Amino acid sequence: MGSVTNLLALLVLALLAGGEASEGPAHTNNWAVLVCTSRYWFNYRHMANTLSLYRTVKRLGIPDDHIILMLADDMACNARNKYPAQVFNNEDHRLNLYGDNVEVDYRGYEVTVENFLRLLTGRHDAAVPRSKRLISDENSNILLYMTGHGGDQFLKFQDAEDIQSNDLADAFAQMYEKKRYRELLVMVDTCQAATLHSQLYSPGVFAVGSSLKGENSYSHHLDADVGVTVVDRFTYYTLQFFENLEIFSNTTLQSLLQTYNPKLLDSHINYRSDLFARPLDQVLLTDFFGSVMEVEHTKSSTQMYAEFVDVNVYEPGEDDIELYKPSVNIPVNEETIADLKPSPEQGIEGLISIAGMFQSDLNNYDLPVVIGVLGLAFAVSLVSSIYPYSPFKI
Repeated sequence: MGSVTNLLALLVLALLAGGEASEGPAHTNNWAVLVCTSRYWFNYRHMANTLSLYRTVKRLGIPDDHIILMLADDMACNARNKYPAQVFNNEDHRLNLYGDNVEVDYRGYEVTVENFLRLLTGRHDAAVPRSKRLISDENSNILLYMTGHGGDQFLKFQDAEDIQSNDLADAFAQMYEKKRYRELLVMVDTCQAATLHSQLYSPGVFAVGSSLKGENSYSHHLDADVGVTVVDRFTYYTLQFFENLEIFSNTTLQSLLQTYNPKLLDSHINYRSDLFARPLDQVLLTDFFGSVMEVEHTKSSTQMYAEFVDVNVYEPGEDDIELYKPSVNIPVNEETIADLKPSPEQGIEGLISIAGMFQSDLNNYDLPVVIGVLGLAFAVSLVSSIYPYSPFKI
């Protein structure tokens, strides 16, 4: 009977441990994969959509080396563009999305279904550079944004091929098995976008689409100077929401989803949260669209010296250019170096005691000099202990 009781207790502990493990640690890094799958001038808005999200995630803290930007065409350099080297998402032309700091990782005919799937799963040729790789891990939160022309369970690439919903589902499954993400947020702006996430089955994935099956995803407005529409409705209202968001905001994913108005979109968004563990009202938008992480402070060398070197900070005068006045100063000469030699057994403790010897009457040297002298003495002592006949032996 006792053995049965012990076995039940172990099972309960295992279940509790499993429940705690499923929560896991907070994510330690963020990645964004932003994909425009359309080419040709009349699809200008799809490139503007993607560049707008690119600007937003950079503003919220995700660095370029953690953003993969895929643009199927270069509207900025198109001969029809009245504003060369510029792309706008609004007819007031206030913001050039194609500024000096845009780093495109996949351009033109590099944007293919094969390259996209290789990017997600990490199955690259050896020659593919680091800048074209998604170097995520099990603690990564990944934002995947896709825009282009689509239909029932597919999204077109370059008007030449398409990716199916089951292709996406299998790619995410490989990512999960290879521990390439902690949580994955998928946002798609295309016609019948919701059908793209209908086949997903991998844990930790949240997906939102701009339109239901049978619905179109519409553009927002036309720019008469450019001659084409410059942004889609779903992306436009997403950007409008993010313009008021700061990097340390506590705004949640649920707040964003509640702002989408079917009358303004002329379609109905749809999202899947059944694979996602956290409640949406507890998911910060910066968990995916930004890069805000807790910093763990560790004991550094500066803290170690602070234990035995007293540094007094004082207010500098008008003609005083020094910011710090250390209360420890050591005259540097041969006698000082000889006296500073600790025994090999003393190590750091010997250096600390030496600093204490000189603390009372040395007042004119900077802290870097103190550190340099102590470091030199310790290095000489170490060499002497290892090599008894070393020419550096004092």
